[in-house]
Amino acid sequence: MRVEQVEYIDNNWNIKKRNIFGNTDIVFTFGDRDAIKNRDIYEKLKKIYPSADIVGCSSGGNILGDNICECKIVATAVAFNRGSVRVAIKDFSAIDNQTEVSKKLISMLPKENLKHIFILSDGLNMNGSALVRGANEAINHKIPITGGLAGDGLDFEETVVRVNCIAKSNRVVAVGFYGDSLSVRSGCYAGWNEFGILRKITKSTDNIVYEIDGKPALELYKKYLGEYANNLPQSALDFPISIKKSATDNAIIRSVLGVDEENSALIFAGDVPQGYLGRLMKTNIDGLIDGAEFAAKQIDKVNHETSLGLVVSCIGRRLVLKQLTDEELESISDTLGSSVELVGFYSYGELAPFSSELLSCNLHNQTMTLTVIYEV
Repeated sequence: MRVEQVEYIDNNWNIKKRNIFGNTDIVFTFGDRDAIKNRDIYEKLKKIYPSADIVGCSSGGNILGDNICECKIVATAVAFNRGSVRVAIKDFSAIDNQTEVSKKLISMLPKENLKHIFILSDGLNMNGSALVRGANEAINHKIPITGGLAGDGLDFEETVVRVNCIAKSNRVVAVGFYGDSLSVRSGCYAGWNEFGILRKITKSTDNIVYEIDGKPALELYKKYLGEYANNLPQSALDFPISIKKSATDNAIIRSVLGVDEENSALIFAGDVPQGYLGRLMKTNIDGLIDGAEFAAKQIDKVNHETSLGLVVSCIGRRLVLKQLTDEELESISDTLGSSVELVGFYSYGELAPFSSELLSCNLHNQTMTLTVIYEV
């Protein structure tokens, strides 16, 4: 495998170190909304990698190597020695059954020698729970899936996904990695702590929560946030909730992406089923950095050859870490080693199994997720 990292600086793409001489299989791009949508930026990149599929999405921060890149858009090109990729695209509307959209997307990928699926989706109009439910059903929980929901910084206005020449909302893309030469490992960890009493979700529909413990959900959340309630939904990123079906189940984190003042409801990035148990969460800088390192330690190194490391972390983590965000990424790089070339973005939702031993994908929030692709 050969990997090149590229930054868009002074209206041109700058290759940090030339490693690919010949055809390129795929290029991943992450950037702010306007940069991802910019046709001229895309055309310049396509001239460098004419044979490659170019995929990516808008973000809440662009990861290149072991730091946040200040340029508006970054890219990483990948050329496999024997492996290959296939790309599937599905657009959807507000009235579509999103679970079925996801199933149809994954069914478009050939199954022979399929080793891994990486998904990028609109982060505001797609219910992440429906996305992973359909994807898991399509492959009968037998192929590992990772990925993320596109971000839009703190604007929460529009998220877009690029597949070659077109970047748009209401789109989801799946990249299939193929070949016996490929070995894929993933890791995820949050680093948030629960606080307060355990509460019950007493009224909800999909990802909209109307009542918690029989009280209006938004009112209860505002009570906990105090002065921070004036800055919803952004301020809610600092106070996600953990949910689980029963006290003995694994907890999943959910973040608030919007509020419905009229119905005093909270709109989450994924489903919060009625009857589930929930508890508010908070964290500190050390907890997040340690969590990122733990996610990296879940990945067993296959070899020391150049490898691709796809990083999808939550925008809420970046808000807490602020100028120390690079330390989170440095802890990952130090753990995985310099041979793993990191690229990724800060998202509105992360897709990954709880561990490499489990194939079923889950939707996470406020979580660091890693996908490392080796060629052996």
